[in-house]
Parts: sequence; C-alpha cells; structure tokens
Amino acid sequence: MSLSEVLTANNKTLSTLNSLLATQPALVSALSSAQGITILAPSNDAFSKILSTSTGTALQNDPSLLTAVLQYHVLNGTVPSTAFTTTAQFIPTLLTNTSYSNVTGGQVVMGILSGKSVEVFSGLKEKSTVTTADIMFTGGVVHVIDTVLTVPPSVAVSAVDSSLTALAGALTQTNLVTTVDALKDVTVFAPSNNAFQAIGSATGSLTTDQLSSILEYHVIAGTVGYSSLLTSGLANESLPTVFGGEEVRVESTGRKVFVNSAQVVIADVIVANGVMHVIDNVLNPSNTTASPVPTATQQAVAFAGVSSASNVPFTSGISATTTAPSASTMTAAAFGGMPSGAVGMAALFGAGAAVVVGF
Repeated sequence: MSLSEVLTANNKTLSTLNSLLATQPALVSALSSAQGITILAPSNDAFSKILSTSTGTALQNDPSLLTAVLQYHVLNGTVPSTAFTTTAQFIPTLLTNTSYSNVTGGQVVMGILSGKSVEVFSGLKEKSTVTTADIMFTGGVVHVIDTVLTVPPSVAVSAVDSSLTALAGALTQTNLVTTVDALKDVTVFAPSNNAFQAIGSATGSLTTDQLSSILEYHVIAGTVGYSSLLTSGLANESLPTVFGGEEVRVESTGRKVFVNSAQVVIADVIVANGVMHVIDNVLNPSNTTASPVPTATQQAVAFAGVSSASNVPFTSGISATTTAPSASTMTAAAFGGMPSGAVGMAALFGAGAAVVVGF
C-alpha cells in the first residue's frame, strides 16, 4: 500500500497524526514519494498527552515548528523491528533544519531492543515504545509509538533540564552558553553537580578565564561520540577539545567508560548539536595525564589540594525545571542502558525553550 493508504487504514489509531499531516502538504508529498524511510507514528493516545496544553496549541499554530517536529519522526532508511538489537543504534532523521539541529546528516534518535520491545529515545532521554510494528508501505515502514519524540534541546537547556545546574550556571557565568550551543557536531562531557561540589573549595577563586578553560576542556567539536562509538572506535583514543586542542583520553573497560579520570555515569543525552555524557569528576586542563582506576568505586578528583563544599557552586539563580529522564542516576554497570519512568510535561517541552518540543 501507499503511505496514504496505510495512514487511512490505521486512522482509528492515527487520526490525530493524519489531521496534523493534512496541514503539511509539502511534507506529505515528500514522504509519499520517498523511498527507504521509517516513520515513527505517535498514536492518538500519545498526542492526547500534550495537544490539550498551551504548548500543544502553540505548536499547532506554528507550521514551521510542526514541520520540524514531524521530520524528527522520520528515520533515514527502512528499519524494521527485527533490525533493532540490544546494542544501541543512533539513526539519523529528516530533521536537518538548523534552527533545531546542528548535526551533520540530521538529528538522531536512539533505538534499542529491551526484552521484546523496541524502545526509541529522543531529547532528554525521553522514551517511546513501539506498540505496533512493521506496517509496511511502498516507501518503507511505519511503527506506531506510545509517546511523541522530544526534539533535543541545546546543551545549555539540556543541562538545566537534566539537573546539571552547576554546569548551566558555570556556562552562564563565563558567557559560554551561546558559544557552546552554536558549535556543530559536539560531544560534551558534563560534570554532575556532585562533581563540581567535590572541588568546591577551589571554585570561588577561579577567574573567568580559568573557569572558561576548564569548561572548554569538556567539549569536543567535530566528533559526535555516542556511546556506541566511545566503546568501540573512540575507545582508548585521545580527542582534541575546544580548549586550544588540548586532548582528553577516552578509555573503555567492559561496561565502564572513562574520560581521563572521570567516569561516564549517564550516557547519550542527545542535544541539538550532538551528544552529552554526564561524568562524575570535573576534568582539569592542567592535569591532562589523570587516569582512572577502573576497579575503584570512586575516582580521585583531578585537582590537587581541593576539598568538597557544602553547597553546589555556580547554582545561584539556576534551578532544575523538569523531571526529565536525563536527570536519573545511572551506574556505570548500566552504561548504554536507559533509565525509565514518567517524564513531566515541562521536560517534554524543554521548560519553555522554543526548540524543545514534541508533537
């Protein structure tokens, strides 16, 4: 059947999607003639969660925004349910609009097989589960999903929504928000609040230039290092950072991944311009040889002579605004695994950030 025939035949489940597509004739025409695509189609129940909200109303009144969101639900390539495995795959979508994505080849979703279910993760680690798989049409395949995808927000917004308020505050204090958000194809190693608190005695005496150097040492530009790459192609490699090309070293030992002496504790927070991994230590550009002890339960801080502070630094005026899954704690043993649980409406829409939306 054609795409139009498939959508009509499944109108009982997909009538809301059909109604939204009816306002997008150019996109429908492109999809109808496309070959080798996969459409992740939110069910009526998925839409009902948000369309009654003020944000949902705004979305319906913004055709360009709706186009971008719909494009994010279309994968490049025919991906049947049997193609998903217990190894995470990062699949490009049709979302290439630079107002929403700055990733070469199109923004991605992460797909993985969990038990017998196919799960798809989008911005802020929002999880969507395939409820009806492998509805074939002439141009590819449709999978019905139970939750709309979240278009990944910027690094700065993702930091706030992931409860990385110290990082968000430090980026704000150094005026690096715009700079980092504007980079293309990035990997950001994002220290947790506990990581910043562990060097708290030193943070108050850092100059703006010193703090900027530290933050820049956590950003790789030009390489999007999803977890599948960190454990294979980039494992045991050194990567240049935006801090003058100074390198960090990635090491993979089984299901643990380290960056210098910091351990990745939450992987694959997809952001507008790449990916962000939460780490348990702040990296030190003056201590580039810091290395991990894989058997240790807690890695030593990379700054000499520091002590922990009672309060999390850089958080004045910064507060977490969501209960996004990306804020969940995940142990290194679960590297590559996904936290589960409900996500608040604010997380779905990025707490007011214009580019963080679902359908």
